Amino acid sequence: MGITPQQFKRLQERLETPRRQASPVLGGAAPKPQARSHQVILGLDPSLRGTGYGIIRAGRPQAASVEQGTIHCPASWERSQCLVRIVQTLRQVIQRTRPTVCVVEGLFYAQNLQTTLIMGEARGAALATVAEAGLDIYELAPRRVKQAIVGYGAAQKLAVARMVQRMLQLAEVPEPDAADALALALTFAQEQARYSLQAPKKI
Repeated sequence: MGITPQQFKRLQERLETPRRQASPVLGGAAPKPQARSHQVILGLDPSLRGTGYGIIRAGRPQAASVEQGTIHCPASWERSQCLVRIVQTLRQVIQRTRPTVCVVEGLFYAQNLQTTLIMGEARGAALATVAEAGLDIYELAPRRVKQAIVGYGAAQKLAVARMVQRMLQLAEVPEPDAADALALALTFAQEQARYSLQAPKKI
């Protein structure tokens, strides 16, 4: 049976088009695409009276500080007023620095229930603001951060602050809450630059 010139042309086009590589059936799943690499990282240490934040730009041979600070709220302020200050300030910081990911300190369990509730309010306000901006949010345990920055999981705040100053070549030692936030960002930058058996928890 003969074929028309149009049919012959279509047959030629099929033969000339390279075949797509078949997906493996027995050799396991196809390789996953590489995870997104974040360059501008926001570290966040929420607290009602002193929320620390620190933004770094990941790079080699070392990361660079973009901005850092502490959202201070006087003891005379009502809790609701502090929460508004946290939200408003973080919105401004995110708008200025344009991070693509946020790393927050993991939850800790205080013996005082009232303290736990107040900390939870500040954390919730901060995370809602970050999520509103569309950032990925990860959580790192404080001990893991200290181990990564100082090499000792029970290191004191001052030791963390001094090492952060050295790693980012800052002129002065950052405030404790800001230093903790910068340490979170630095730890995340280190872990995304190398293979880690325990990836940060996404929240």
